[in-house]
Amino acid sequence: MTERLDPATLTLVEGSSSPSKTPGGMQSTAALAWRRALVAVLNVVTWALLGAAMAWILSAGGWSLLDGILLTCFFLVTPWVVLGFWNAAIGLWLLHGRRDGLAEVAPFAGAGTSGEPVFLRTAVLMTLRNEDPARAFARLAAVAGSIARTGQGHHFGYFVLSDTSLPEIAVAEEEAFAAFRASLADGARAVYRRREDNVGYKAGNLRDFCARWGNDYELMLPLDADSLMAGETILAMVRMMQVHPRLGILQSLVTGLPAASGFARIFQFGMRHGMRAYTMGSAWWTGDCGPFWGHNALVRIAPYRDECRLPVLSGRGPLSGAILSHDQLEAALMRRAGYEVRVLPVEVGSWEENPPTVVDFVRRDLRWCLGNMQYIRLLALPGLHPVSRIQLLWATLMFAGLPAMTAMVALSPLAVREAQLADAFPTTAATALYGTFLFLCLFPKLAGLADIALRRDEVARYGGAMRFGLSACLEIVFSFLQGAVSSFRTSLFMAGLLAGRAHVGWNGQERDAHALSWVTAAAGLWPQTVFGLVVCGALAWISPAALLWSLPLTAGYLLAIPFAVVTARPAFGAFLARHRLCAVPEEFDEPAEIAALARPAPPPVAVAA
Repeated sequence: MTERLDPATLTLVEGSSSPSKTPGGMQSTAALAWRRALVAVLNVVTWALLGAAMAWILSAGGWSLLDGILLTCFFLVTPWVVLGFWNAAIGLWLLHGRRDGLAEVAPFAGAGTSGEPVFLRTAVLMTLRNEDPARAFARLAAVAGSIARTGQGHHFGYFVLSDTSLPEIAVAEEEAFAAFRASLADGARAVYRRREDNVGYKAGNLRDFCARWGNDYELMLPLDADSLMAGETILAMVRMMQVHPRLGILQSLVTGLPAASGFARIFQFGMRHGMRAYTMGSAWWTGDCGPFWGHNALVRIAPYRDECRLPVLSGRGPLSGAILSHDQLEAALMRRAGYEVRVLPVEVGSWEENPPTVVDFVRRDLRWCLGNMQYIRLLALPGLHPVSRIQLLWATLMFAGLPAMTAMVALSPLAVREAQLADAFPTTAATALYGTFLFLCLFPKLAGLADIALRRDEVARYGGAMRFGLSACLEIVFSFLQGAVSSFRTSLFMAGLLAGRAHVGWNGQERDAHALSWVTAAAGLWPQTVFGLVVCGALAWISPAALLWSLPLTAGYLLAIPFAVVTARPAFGAFLARHRLCAVPEEFDEPAEIAALARPAPPPVAVAA
């Protein structure tokens, strides 16, 4: 028997879920087990076949120490690539090969359109730390205005949870909050709180909210300073949480806002067309053990407060102390507590901004890297669902494979020289494996492009076939260049982790488009350039043909500095925007929430009693 939430008492009634079903009674555990077994087999077999092919190629002329290192690195690199391929392939099949793929992935989604009255109280939380107050409050005001226009605003409260440490920004926050509160018809529903310290980082900020105000609300909606959501999307998600009281976390599919920065425009275009198929495929087998990305998601407060307390890692060094990447661990703890964690793989009404330069992107990536590597110490936590444990492991592999890839590139000149000296080296097979590897890396993007091309009138939402095709080509080239820059820096950071010297801060992020000088870019990216010169120079000396074949993986090192400078230039971003290249659908059909960001604050909106 499935539980339901009594709207009068807000308690669970009518029994509990069957052991043959997921905690919320949405899916058969046997069906999910079959899906997970299939995905495991597909991944292991693909990984093994790739590894066997690599081993056979390397064995030409006998085994050497170099061959052993290369094979080990290859085995470390390929799991994440293979999983990405199969997630995207399954997602594309669900989107276009099944009658109702969404129902198979998100059986809870239909509740969002039920029209059921909203009765759960939801706290909209914006967490801040040394962010631009004007930007942050403009987005919060747009969210509040959108919710108010639904006529259900009285079910929502607004909390600005500041960990800001700079006094001048704190003063500006208080002024901006006063203006925001005055714009609400019921200002009592808005609260501003600033902590004097940053204990526990964002997770500690949210936990402080739960301790102070958690009893007054059933749900919370964490937003970052760059978050934006539509009121109708939020209401639909609340209805899903009402109908399914064992749904502990409901993550929306977050897409990029229209951007002025050239770097951000190209990145968010790639993210946009790459996320839908990938997320559909991932959600198909993860099911009730889904992702939590820390923002633009509804969280059930009671189990979060009682069951999702994060441990403080003992010892010294970069992997000790408070956990930086709190979100996926909280998802694992929520599932351990008997609540489902789900993602809604629908691109509607949930946005964020992306870093405006490659330097800002790398800085953010390093914080994520450190946080994810802390999961290594948490894999043995008792009581975790096996899929949750796999999710944590995979989060570490996302970054652990990058040093292995960098090592393979660094050793490529020696590998080419060894191949030249080998008798009857299988050049054709090596070329085929290399091409297969690049195809697997690109497939999530290709699947996303195919998804758009196969949907009726979808290409027109991106500005037509010509713009869409040019944007896709530009983004693919961009992804290779950006990938080399960020993966090398992450590899250096991982080396620092092994030496116990890696450290990142937790502070406000740069979100506005801004130029990078050649001096600034060179100061941050000279290691990539030197690495590229050494590797490409050695390849050119040993085999110019090999150098040409390597460029998809090596050009980014050589071009790191000009790549950073050009993609950060406002003129480059303006050029892309003027010609609507790498544009997202919201640029051609602007939602009211995005339009509101460019308008002055509206007068108070009447709220239904």
